[in-house]
Parts: sequence; C-alpha cells; structure tokens
Amino acid sequence: MATLFNGSGNVVGMSLRNELRGPGQNLTLWYRYMQRGAEAVHSANPNVLVILSGLNFDNDLSFLAKNQVNLTFTGKLVFELHWYGFSDGQAWAEGSPNQVCGSVRASVMRRGGFLLDQGWPLLLSEFGVDQRGANANDNRYLGCAMGVAAELDLDWALWALQGSYYSRQGVPGLDEVYGVLAWDWCKPRNSSFLRRISTLQRPFRGPGLSDVEPYVLIFHPATGLCVQKKSLMEPLQLGSCDQPQAWSYSQQTLSPKDTVPMCLKAEGEGKPAKLGIICSDSRSKWDLISDSKMHVSAKPAGDGTGAALCLDVGPDGASVVTNACRCIGRDKSCDPASQWFKMVNSTRSVAGATSSRRGSSEREAGGGLISRIASFVFDQFSFVA
Repeated sequence: MATLFNGSGNVVGMSLRNELRGPGQNLTLWYRYMQRGAEAVHSANPNVLVILSGLNFDNDLSFLAKNQVNLTFTGKLVFELHWYGFSDGQAWAEGSPNQVCGSVRASVMRRGGFLLDQGWPLLLSEFGVDQRGANANDNRYLGCAMGVAAELDLDWALWALQGSYYSRQGVPGLDEVYGVLAWDWCKPRNSSFLRRISTLQRPFRGPGLSDVEPYVLIFHPATGLCVQKKSLMEPLQLGSCDQPQAWSYSQQTLSPKDTVPMCLKAEGEGKPAKLGIICSDSRSKWDLISDSKMHVSAKPAGDGTGAALCLDVGPDGASVVTNACRCIGRDKSCDPASQWFKMVNSTRSVAGATSSRRGSSEREAGGGLISRIASFVFDQFSFVA
C-alpha cells in the first residue's frame, strides 16, 4: 500500500494495525513488529506519515512513557488512540458525570495523552456516539470528550461515515447507528450533531494561526458554541467559535481582551452574566470547580460565603446566565451538560479581526497533515454543518 500510493498527495498517513487485541498481544511483539513495519512503510514511501496504534483495542499507549520506539527516521511518526463511551463500560450512565469525566480524562492522559506533553503528534483516530440520541452512556461521554478534544487541540477522526452495511454479523443491511449518514446513505443521520462537532474541525492554535496573541475562548461542548460579547450593554450570548470572543483568565478574573479593565460578573440566580468595571469583589472571581473542571463558578455574596453560582445556558438556549451549580456531587441522575464550559487556549482569529494568513495554511507539521485526514470526510458534507 505504501508503494502503491507513493506520490499521491491525498494519502498523507498510514496506520500499521487497527485495534490490537486478545491474548496474543504483548509488548515484545508490539515493539518488534511496529518498528519493523514503520521502517518498511518509510522505505517504500518516505513522504507519508507513519501511524502507530496501541494495545487493548488501541486504548493503551502507556508503555511508551518508559520505552519509546527506536526508528531510523524522524519528523513523521504519529501515535493514535481510540476513545469511546463504551471504552469505560457503562461508567457514564451509572456514575456521576462530573466524577466520571474527571477520572476518565486522567485515564486518557495516562494511556496516551501524555505523548502530547512530550512533543509527539497524537491522533484521536476513533471516537463517536450513537447518533440516535437515546444512549445515555454516549450522551454523557460526548460532552466530556469534546471538552478534552478542545482543551488538548486534538486532531481526530470520527467513527463512522457509513450509514449501513451490505451485510454485517450475518445481518443484511445492518444499520450503523454511529454513522454520519442515515441508513440509506442519502442524508445526514443527525445534522445537529454535525453542527455541534464542527467547532473541533479547525485547530485552535499552532502553525498558520499565529497572527493573534494567545487568548482564552469559552467553549460550550453541549452546543459546540462559544461565549460571545455583542456589545458592552447586551447580555452575553452563545455564538460561533469560528471567530470567537477573546478572553483573558488571570487571578480568577475573566475579562474580554478588547475591553480591559471590564470583567465578567455573576448578577444572581437566573440572571444574565454581565460585564462590569468593579473586578475585585466576589461576584467577579471565577473558579473551575467539580472533577470535570468545566463548572465555571462564582460566589456572589460579599463575604464569600454565599452559594456558588455557575455559568449556564438560559431558557432561550442562547443567553448565558448564572444558576446554582448542580451535579457537583455523586448524583448519578443529574445532567450537568448545560453548565459545562471549557476554557480553551487559542490563537484563532477573533471576532472583528482580520488576518492575512487566516485560512492560508493548515498545520505544517505532522499534526497538520493529521488534521486533513480527520476533517476530510466532514469537508465533503460541509453543507450540513
């Protein structure tokens, strides 16, 4: 395959083996044959990225923390990881979403996310959900996974495009409920899902995105939107993350970078979150609480002992308000999705700004090529996003 596609600009990476599993997998064989296979692909096609997957259905690359691979080439090695809701059984449906999100995120970092801190490209080469929308395990997982993907600026690929199979598991025309396409392959299965994940299709930072000083955007995984400021007088709203509002977050203060010294303030239960000029009181001090670190909370009482209020989405589905923080404890039935906000470091072009380089280049290192792989399928169906 590497020889066949040598010189083809549309083939930028090759994965050696999908989802190793079963009693025959072991580290000795992994190192032997992954390294041998990587060298073979490189020899046949020096221009293609070489992608290595882990053990246990590609859920585990933790062994690389102690013993990295030894190859003759550099600058084109990529690691891949798979992460689904069912990767952790029914933990999402049976546990507190905040606690599960915190523990599973830590597990993902131990099993592969640490490679990013070491400077290695990491591709989340499979994730996805039952797009019929009734799978509680998947629904809870998705908000957490999108928050992590945004936080780490992961390149990714979604399982799956196909809406059905000629035959699978002995069933003719089996429906693929994780598929982007409906059973007949003629339309999207879930257009709102595609709109929701579209925010993650573009990188948040990196080569080609350096015209803007680093800032924080406030991402809402449940909608795929970001917190926007239309004007100083209007309430905050959820809006597109394509050109988001740039915020700074320092010493518990959230301030729009274009209107310093104003800051975000909690006005009370059910009231819109607003900007103000008094930024030293408790109403303007925001902490990331809960195990998920996605509850953005302030205590409005002057003495600091009042009940915590968290950013939330208003009844109209677009306004940003504050409500009593919920689902912080062990309540398994509580859904925190509307109160999950992720602060994401970014250098995307911001609202009201222009950039001569914006859109002119993708990531130029391995991560950029991965991004093309991950977004290709969705680019073909951009009409639904």
